[in-house]
Amino acid sequence: MRIVFMGTPDFAVPSLQALLDAGHEVAAVYTQPDKPQGRKQILTAPPVKELALAHGIPVFQPDTLKKEEEQARLRELAPEVIIVVAYGKLLPKAVLDIPPRGCINVHGSLLPRWRGAAPIQWAVIAGDEKAGVTTMLMAEGLDTGDMLLTCETPVGARETAGELFDRLAQSGAELLTETLVRLDEITPRPQNDAESCYAHMLDKKMAVIDWSKSARELDCLVRGLNPWPIALTSLAGERLKIYAAEQTNGCGEPGTVLEADPKKGLTVACGEDALTLTEIQLVGGKRMKATDFLRGHAVEKGSRLGE
Repeated sequence: MRIVFMGTPDFAVPSLQALLDAGHEVAAVYTQPDKPQGRKQILTAPPVKELALAHGIPVFQPDTLKKEEEQARLRELAPEVIIVVAYGKLLPKAVLDIPPRGCINVHGSLLPRWRGAAPIQWAVIAGDEKAGVTTMLMAEGLDTGDMLLTCETPVGARETAGELFDRLAQSGAELLTETLVRLDEITPRPQNDAESCYAHMLDKKMAVIDWSKSARELDCLVRGLNPWPIALTSLAGERLKIYAAEQTNGCGEPGTVLEADPKKGLTVACGEDALTLTEIQLVGGKRMKATDFLRGHAVEKGSRLGE
């Protein structure tokens, strides 16, 4: 099948590779423009672009697909289908109408559960017991198109958003190839809008821990914000990143240190139960196990985090 592929981050790479492995003709790849990254702000190509160039596939990085010249180029490419995987841009109707077999999106959620930019992270933050991937025919709305196939998986009790992200990237690639093989026999299923939630993009503001929340909520938040932006609190006036934590028994004023022992770890009271911090980092310091941290930093029992 002749395909134009649209995708940007690591999540989209396995899907593009699966199309190539299956022998599809990828006429072109569309991806977001290169962006500066890291402390030195080095201009960096998206992962999908790197894979495409390695296979000699033409790459286009327009700022928008709303311009007539961009739409004309897509028509000249004459794709039978456009595949979209975490591209990062909405497709206007003029683009949706170009391929005769439609535009198919690989979305990291059991639609209609999570629509939007960060469905995998929000599945973890919300404490969902299951997650998955859906292929769907794209419509003008945000992730509102009719569903084709789904793949479901349990969310691990200690699984981070990053770990689930990697698993679902592979599942999405497999589901995409199956969808294309079975495309003629699949009956598209409409979504129930009443069952949807909006998974907005994560930002650093939501990383600040509110210790009045339950330990269960904060456990999910810590895992859902890993690997970015990482849950954050303060210790003796210094910012403290929390990479991993576990819900445990305990009670006290929210934010109060209940235990600070190099052998037992660092346990903090929450609005309900308590949270044992297991992997932390003072901003500017090294990331380490909380037990190792306590060997070099005196934290008093009864002190407060987040003040």
